[in-house]
Amino acid sequence: MLKLFNTLGREVQEFRPIGKIVGIYTCGPTVYNFAHIGNLRSYLFEDVLKRTLLYNNFKVKHVMNITDVGHLTSDADEGEDKMLKGAKREGKTVWEIAEFYTKSFMSDIEKLNIIKADVVCKATDHIKEMIELVKKLEKNGYTYNAGGNVYFDVSKFKDYGKMARLNLEELKSGARVDVDINKRNPQDFVLWFTKSKFADQEMKWDSPFGTGYPGWHIECSAMSMKYLGEQFDIHCGGIDHVPVHHTNEIAQSEAATGKKWVNYWVHNEFLNIVGAKMAKSGENFITLQVLIDKGYDPLDYRYLCIGAHYRTQLQFTYESLDNAKNSLKKMREKIIEIKESKEKADPKKIEEYKEQFKGLINEDLDTTKALAFLWAVLRSDELNNKEKYELALDFDKVLGLNLDKVVGNIEKLPAEIEKLVAERDSARKAKDWKKSDELRNYLVTSGYAVLDTPEGTKLRKNI
Repeated sequence: MLKLFNTLGREVQEFRPIGKIVGIYTCGPTVYNFAHIGNLRSYLFEDVLKRTLLYNNFKVKHVMNITDVGHLTSDADEGEDKMLKGAKREGKTVWEIAEFYTKSFMSDIEKLNIIKADVVCKATDHIKEMIELVKKLEKNGYTYNAGGNVYFDVSKFKDYGKMARLNLEELKSGARVDVDINKRNPQDFVLWFTKSKFADQEMKWDSPFGTGYPGWHIECSAMSMKYLGEQFDIHCGGIDHVPVHHTNEIAQSEAATGKKWVNYWVHNEFLNIVGAKMAKSGENFITLQVLIDKGYDPLDYRYLCIGAHYRTQLQFTYESLDNAKNSLKKMREKIIEIKESKEKADPKKIEEYKEQFKGLINEDLDTTKALAFLWAVLRSDELNNKEKYELALDFDKVLGLNLDKVVGNIEKLPAEIEKLVAERDSARKAKDWKKSDELRNYLVTSGYAVLDTPEGTKLRKNI
């Protein structure tokens, strides 16, 4: 039984899908800059969720958006357009910026072994659907026009703020003077901007509301409903999306259809560095490429992230990443040691351990305990190497560390090294542990990881 923490109810709930195929929508990147590793933590958590559903034999349809228009520097309707900001920064068109950073993002998720969404949809390819949704909201009486823009009137939607547990009356009484003087209520948000917002806006489309472009929030509702229907199972994102973006998505979607939109809202916590949330400015803007340039494997970062529960804040330091790197290195060495085993696996025992693993990961995606259980299996005296290897590959369907692709890297050894390996095996058989250790130390200083296996000493060249 899979259980997930549902932000909507603030509790762990049993997952019960609507139909035969689980519909998941995950908020994708705003492609005006590189994704930083804090952003990527969200996509790693969502990947574990998707893998866990597949591990439980659910069929999944995963939709992820690419925001290439409409997202302002604030999650509300304040500041400049993020795409325009990127274009000005680099002296390119917004279209060039979007294409470049979309490719960069897709490259990052591939390096992190994140399963690509079944549908990756760009906002700019779905303007028609957004316009139709705004028209429906207009017809249902939830909008007003002011200053050339179309706004959603939150006072007309009875349950506005239910997920974030916002109190509109308290918010109104304590509200500062809002930047947008056209709003009737501070929490109202733009569904469609016209040319009145930015004089140099490049992306514009004709619409019944005037020539302009969509607000950020409307895209997720329009695209998710196009591909998943008016009701679907799971919507994911970072915890920072709860009070504004996801709250607005719920309001406009349910106001348009009159139905409950999403059953489970699953959010991940922040990745912090130097005591602050990671952001795309200042010293705490670290990309995956920065880590690669420093000599880390992208899967070192994946290992770091799955070592913490997705609903806990993760403090990033290079020391913690070094620890993750060393742990993954040791795991790979263990996999190399056991993968060539000729022993036979006990199917009954294998199934028992699989059920234990499933029980751990099904408790709200507890990767911390699941990863610890994998290590317990690899170190177990009750399992032979064949059983350990089969279980490791099975668990890795969820953890995504590419353990099935770990190569022995026990290449043809130089003749003098092969001679030392033979001498060490002879010393071990004779229980001459002193000589065995001396030879091990020499091999290690020669650049090899020394693996003691039932088939004898095996070496792996250190990278």
